[in-house]
Formats: sequence, structure tokens, C-alpha cells
Amino acid sequence: MEAFIAVAEELHFGNAAVRLRMAQSPLSQTIRKLERSLGAELFVRSTRSVELTTAGHALLPHAREVLGQLRIAAQAVKVPEGRVYGSLALGFTGVLNHLSLPPLTRALRKTYPDIELTLVGRVMTQDAVHQLDSGALDLAFVGLPVDSARINSRLLAQEAFGVVLPTDHPLVSGAAVDLTDLADDQFITPPLAAGSALHESTIRACADAGFYPQVAQEVSDPYMIMMLVAAGIGVALLPEGIAAFVPPGAVYVPLSGVPRYMNHGLAWSTRPGSLAREAFLELSEKVLPSPEMIV
Repeated sequence: MEAFIAVAEELHFGNAAVRLRMAQSPLSQTIRKLERSLGAELFVRSTRSVELTTAGHALLPHAREVLGQLRIAAQAVKVPEGRVYGSLALGFTGVLNHLSLPPLTRALRKTYPDIELTLVGRVMTQDAVHQLDSGALDLAFVGLPVDSARINSRLLAQEAFGVVLPTDHPLVSGAAVDLTDLADDQFITPPLAAGSALHESTIRACADAGFYPQVAQEVSDPYMIMMLVAAGIGVALLPEGIAAFVPPGAVYVPLSGVPRYMNHGLAWSTRPGSLAREAFLELSEKVLPSPEMIV
């Protein structure tokens, strides 16, 4: 299972062998043995690429679950009876989650020290949905709403949108910016293909203001978006929580008119989860209770 997961994630036998600290030949033999025992090919191999077959895609979430259960079983031997233990993988975007991530992780370490938490960064909303569905993630911070019947979610916070401008932009001196005044500006957004809630919010807000934004560059990391703004590449629509992290050369300015909000949420699969996941969800409601939603 471990060998299969490594090849499935690397899609390269050489890289997987390095990751597993073994030679490539015995790794290939291990995969062949697994395929024979299952009666199905798991990979399409060529001299130039390795791809998962339909059977491989079907096996991957179960293989991850098997290894996860083995780790939990080993942990159970060492943890006193009655203590909650296990491992969780939590996806997050980056600086956008700075108000939610630290209090939750600190509370988890204090309340459940036997839960091992792995943080996976730069996970956009739609990517988070796919990884939650496949079992690669147990929980993820997302932008709401989430369009999937297989995913549960809860509102954590709402932040009003503003705009990050280069310091030499003609509108930086104002107390607030009307979005329509940025119709001729170049925007920097997360990639459309990444399924980012921030990208969708930018497009929707500009459309409501009567124009379609000209996108100068797409960058997945929110802090790098602000760095490009500081470099004079364009402007960016971002929630107010990032105001404290704006780099030199850029300024955060609120939007005028009717406020537009980014809805930050926590998401998880509708499939039954571990005791560790349920403990995390219960704890999250105490640490970050859902606010009354502003429409």
C-alpha cells in the first residue's frame, strides 16, 4: 500500500523509489505483485509517463485509509485508555487563514495532544473538495459556499473585501475605493483552474460593478498576489484580514458602497470520520463558533 501510494502521488517510479529509500526494481516488482493480487492494473506505464488507471484511482483513497488505520493502531498501543488519538490532515490556503488556523491548532495541541495534525498548504477550495472526497484530507479551510453534496461545511468567519493597490496608484489617498473606478486596471487573481473561491469572488464583484476584470497574472498564493501588487503588476481584491500582512510597496484600501464579504468555512467529507476528526469538529465549534451570516 505504501509503495502504491508513493507511485500514485509521484507518478514517477524513480521519484517514488527515492521517497521510499529503495531501489526502483524492487519497487516495480512490489507494484506488479500488488496488481496480480488484485487482478487489475493500477498504472498505465510508458517510457515517458506513469498514470493511474480507473482501478488505481479507485484504490487510492482506500490505500490511504489502510495506512492511516495502521498508524492509529500503532498509536493505540501507546496511548492510555480513554484518550482521543489519531492523525488528521488539514488543508489551508495560506495567509487568508491566519485568523482561523492558529487558534484551532493551538487548542487542538492543548486539548488533544495525542492527535497528530498534518497541515497541507496552498489548497484552493475546489482542490480541497476533491482531496476531502478522495480521503487525502480530513478537513480543510474553504471559501463558502461549497458546491458538493459529498461535503459538509460550516461558516467560521466573514470578512469584508477591500482592494490592495500599489503605493503609487492614484486612488491610494482615498478613505475607500469604488470598485467601478478600477475597471481599467489589471487584476491579479488566483488561477481559474484551481477552483479558488477568491477568484470567483473577484469576478463576481467586478461583474456586479459593471465590468469584467482584466487579469494580468494568476498566482495561487495570496501573499505572492500582494507581492505582485507591490511590484506594480496590478491590483487585487482581498479580504480585510490581510491588511496587517500587506508588503512594502502596497496598500490595503476598503471598498466603498455595499460591503462584499468573503465567507471562510471549514469543510469535511460526509463519510463517517474518525474519533479524532469528530473531536476536532467539536473543538472547532467552541474555539470558532459560527457567526450570524451577513447576506
